[in-house]
Amino acid sequence: MAAETARPVPAPRPGPGALPSPSSLPGPGALPGPSSLPGPADALGPADLRRAMGLFASGVTIITGLDDGEPVGFTCQAFASVSLDPPLVLFCAGHDGRSWPRIRKSGRFTVNVLDEEQAGLCARFGSAAGRKFEGLEWEASSLGTPVLPGVLLSVHAEISAVHQAGDHDIVVGLVREASSSGPRRPLVFYRGQFGLDPDAEARAHPMMAPGLWAWADHWG
Repeated sequence: MAAETARPVPAPRPGPGALPSPSSLPGPGALPGPSSLPGPADALGPADLRRAMGLFASGVTIITGLDDGEPVGFTCQAFASVSLDPPLVLFCAGHDGRSWPRIRKSGRFTVNVLDEEQAGLCARFGSAAGRKFEGLEWEASSLGTPVLPGVLLSVHAEISAVHQAGDHDIVVGLVREASSSGPRRPLVFYRGQFGLDPDAEARAHPMMAPGLWAWADHWG
């Protein structure tokens, strides 16, 4: 009897939901190849980014701190929670701002979340002109940072990390305390104005300009 010739057994085809084999996965720390990364020519321009991000409604906060005993602060739209354990929050501050370097030096800050009746307070701290705390009563938090009157929420934190990202710093804070003055409606910023009605005329302040993503162009 002639001997049979062994034939290779075909590899089984992966079924639905099958995972790729380990050999096909990138190794630890592997990054996409240079050809898959967007270059400067492929990035969205500042004006287009402002228009796009204007469709993202957000709350409005004022970041406050003390510098050699003097209260400082600025209006900030870019604020978010990061982690519950440990309790972390973040905000973003522009490199050309004057208040953020002073708050950074102190190592601690308070996030004052505004309610819908506090657009004037937002304008006061969003302007580069004038003394922001002049004639304004405020209380000191347990960290010594300023808590503004009547705010919806105040979050008190110590700076945990600062990451540079383009023309802004991403500031991560370890939350030590938070307090609320009761349930009220927040101040909302949408398409360069307060409120969610896209057809309403902007409640303009002197620093408001058409086409801006938000006042964050001036904040910090």
